[in-house]
Amino acid sequence: MTSKLFLVAISLTLLTLAGCNKKSGPTVQNSNKVRVGYIGLTCEAPIYAAYEKGFFKEEGLEPELVKCSWSTYKDALALGSYDITHHLVMYFLKPIEQGLDVRFLAGIHRGCLRVQAGVKTNIHTIEDLKGKRIGVPGMGTPPFVFANRVFGVHGIDAGKDITWKVYPAGELGLAIDKGEVDAVANAEPIGSLLIAEGKVRNIADQIMDAPYKDEYCCEVIANGKWVDANPDTAARATRALLKGAKWVETNPRAAAVMAVEKKYLASTPELNTVALARLRYIPSVQLAEESVHTAGREMKVAKMLSPETDTEALAKRAFMHLPGVTDEWIKTLEVEKIAGAQVSPEEDIRLIAALIQKDSGDSCCRRKMFDQPDQDAPNLADPDAPCLQKNTVAAQK
Repeated sequence: MTSKLFLVAISLTLLTLAGCNKKSGPTVQNSNKVRVGYIGLTCEAPIYAAYEKGFFKEEGLEPELVKCSWSTYKDALALGSYDITHHLVMYFLKPIEQGLDVRFLAGIHRGCLRVQAGVKTNIHTIEDLKGKRIGVPGMGTPPFVFANRVFGVHGIDAGKDITWKVYPAGELGLAIDKGEVDAVANAEPIGSLLIAEGKVRNIADQIMDAPYKDEYCCEVIANGKWVDANPDTAARATRALLKGAKWVETNPRAAAVMAVEKKYLASTPELNTVALARLRYIPSVQLAEESVHTAGREMKVAKMLSPETDTEALAKRAFMHLPGVTDEWIKTLEVEKIAGAQVSPEEDIRLIAALIQKDSGDSCCRRKMFDQPDQDAPNLADPDAPCLQKNTVAAQK
């Protein structure tokens, strides 16, 4: 009898422990509601497309767009103010290293960042930039991080060997003209405009140079706890965003016009078309995961990650595979092709030329036109400050 009571007691104890363990894990909910964060960036076109074209609803979801700001974007995602978005890998890797519970899920688009030297300088290689002055739209911005990565793998200490100068993005060309900097790091469409104006030459180009040309700078990223509790919802939301990316790749002009007309960002259809036409919105899962590994390794070399960090383990923790979100599924993905919504290389050049001519001699609108959020970061010049005259370079921060 005693033995039987003992066995019963043991059984009840094991059942109780099993119940506790079950409750300690995430409770799977798979709600059909999803909150999608956005800032108002040019490159967020897939978010706008997925919402406006009904791709979330096709996945059985009820989407809510949540407008955010640069200064609180990472924390807002980690704290659950919104569930999912797509954003820069290099912007989130350091916080993930420090414990931020967010997950990359798939690749949205390849890079648009550049390091460019003034055409009047004798700078032709990355090594030539050692000891030089480089203008950036802000310390910690994507162009700044990209430049640090490039320098790190070429043996240049960005903290000691480079003099950084901060200017509003629309005035980097003026800084080159006045000889206040030797080179600049920027994002599209600034880089293409400076090339078209004959002010700079490319030294490092994320869209052309290996290994960066095959990297995804922007990936779908979600709150970790939300993904654990809503894996099916997360998969459906990711598929909607990837479909949005393919739609933008197929119809860049239509995507650019829609983003402006729907007031997702303060730009012009022409400028937004130039920017989107030069990005590659080709969704991927495998290459996106590889991009996280590559970015981690190079950020560690550039001293942007701790020297003790195991970057392979970091990448594995940061990237998560979801059911139904695969490269095989992406190959089957089809979207409409709108007549006249594409941009040929020749037309891309004409659009850039038209923008340059539009920026007339005494116009002070260049800063307002080009200082979009995707060029900015929380530590930049006040975007609401008065315009500067064309012949004036902004004072340094």
